[in-house]
Amino acid sequence: MIIAPSMLASDFSHLSDEIIRMDIAGADWIHLDVMDGHFVPNLTFGPPVVAAMRPYTDKPFDVHLMIDEPLRYLPQFLKAGADIVTFHLEAASDPGAVIAAISEGGAKPSIAIKPGTPAEALLPYLDRLYMALVMTVEPGFGGQSFQEDMMPKVRMLKEKRPDLLVEVDGGINAVTAVTAAKAGVNALVAGTSVFGAQDASKAIRGLRACDSSL
Repeated sequence: MIIAPSMLASDFSHLSDEIIRMDIAGADWIHLDVMDGHFVPNLTFGPPVVAAMRPYTDKPFDVHLMIDEPLRYLPQFLKAGADIVTFHLEAASDPGAVIAAISEGGAKPSIAIKPGTPAEALLPYLDRLYMALVMTVEPGFGGQSFQEDMMPKVRMLKEKRPDLLVEVDGGINAVTAVTAAKAGVNALVAGTSVFGAQDASKAIRGLRACDSSL
């Protein structure tokens, strides 16, 4: 199980320290939630902040673009150091062009879908993706409750393409991680359950162990 702590739950006044803390604690990826205040009702950070964080870890940057017109801003995020770029199917007028631009820019392409979007909408693009992100909350704010009824989407995507990485984001903790693992999830985005834990390393180990008994 890949564990990707979400910097959305970090202390923004100490971003470099928080990244180092997650790296030492055993994070596999660093998940960066980019929000534009339009596609989702929240604002976070843009390419300059991603670039400023990049020197503090060698771990892959899992950049989740919750923004309109992802193709327009993609070059800036690639230059800032994104390794995996996830854009929302609902925000792209030409998803195929975005996938191609991500790949040509040297990053790995991924598409996210909101809870209200059926997984079938990803099928035309599935063979070109490194990963699919199934949102288990409405995107925009951290601390929401996990929507277990999103798991059939995960199972369907894994049936259609077993080697596809499937990530979930929203309400992930030691309990919901087991539910996700049973559905076939490969990567967990965890915010509050890791950054709010007294021992981040222990929290990450606990999440990673969610599929050990399957």
